[in-house]
Amino acid sequence: MTAATGPETAVSTPQVKRWDRKKTARLLTWLTHIGALVPLAVLLREYFTNSLGADPVREILFHTGTSALVLLVMSLAVTPVTIVFGWKQVIPLRRPLGLYAFLYVCLHLITFLWLDYGLNLSFIVDGIVEQPFVIVGTAAFLLLIPLAITSTKGWQRRLGKRWKPLHKLSYLIIVLALIHFFWLVKNVYIEPGIYAGIVALLFLTRWNPVKQKLLRWQRQIRTRLKSS
Repeated sequence: MTAATGPETAVSTPQVKRWDRKKTARLLTWLTHIGALVPLAVLLREYFTNSLGADPVREILFHTGTSALVLLVMSLAVTPVTIVFGWKQVIPLRRPLGLYAFLYVCLHLITFLWLDYGLNLSFIVDGIVEQPFVIVGTAAFLLLIPLAITSTKGWQRRLGKRWKPLHKLSYLIIVLALIHFFWLVKNVYIEPGIYAGIVALLFLTRWNPVKQKLLRWQRQIRTRLKSS
């Protein structure tokens, strides 16, 4: 009896672990989709219930812009979370987070061009020339386009070794997004300062000396858990 049950237990445990990982990955993916669409749902509800205040265009710009920034920060946080906690289940979330960030950036830009400037080309050009934060925001948007297009596995195969260097543009994009935010708020730097602090910490975890220390710390914790 014992000899018969031993192998079954040894086989079933890895199966349970694999199933748990798949289930966790699916759950995280669904939560990412739902969470990323919640700001849009809230914005639509406020729009159709006339709850956007005295300057609805400004509110839409703020909501879409901050939603894009939050999602960009979350996509940047995927690798540090994996380094610090070893949660490899979050790695597939990088792509949807980045694409949802691109969606909100597109909505942000459409609001600026259509609702704010009425698609008037001369007004748009004047607005860009007179407001440097618009130039920075536009640059971030243009850099996001190739990343969104090449985010699929097919493009990853086509580009090969060039894919990773291309997607490292995300570091520059988030810096430009922060500069855009700092210049936009005008002297109210608390919120953009918080985002900048978080991004600085995320960059720090990617710095190789810090990264190696975190990986060693993670291995030590795993060893202690196995031995206990």
